[in-house]
Amino acid sequence: MIPYDELSSALAALVSGVPHLVANLANASALIYDSLDGLNWAGFYIVEGDKLVLGPFQGKPACIEIPMGRGVCGTAAAEDRTIVVSDVHEFPGHIACDCASNSEIVIPLHRDGRVFGVLDIDSPLFGRFTEEDRIGLESAAIALEKELSQIG
Repeated sequence: MIPYDELSSALAALVSGVPHLVANLANASALIYDSLDGLNWAGFYIVEGDKLVLGPFQGKPACIEIPMGRGVCGTAAAEDRTIVVSDVHEFPGHIACDCASNSEIVIPLHRDGRVFGVLDIDSPLFGRFTEEDRIGLESAAIALEKELSQIG
């Protein structure tokens, strides 16, 4: 597993100067998926109106649209906060895109001061995501946001 400070630097370097949002998110999801242990899904959902729409990801096919405020992703986006869930089966309104997922972390991504999407990471392991993961992934998301904000 790559240390989070290295992941943040690698993400920033990977997308720096690349003016293509979809390509950047695709490479970012691949880097995250490849860098962290115990994952079965890593990717992005992008805000479109009152829903999140599936963006680039690594893993099995996923839900295409998630209403804002529903499930872990929709709740994280609507409340603009990171959500760590040790057991997704106990999360009220959880949307099961992959029945193999047992824990999840979702980090909102910002552009121009507003949530424009979320980074969603799932694991088949219960309790996979710790406070260290939350802090490290929030830092990685900030590095990614900074670079993505340069795209017109």
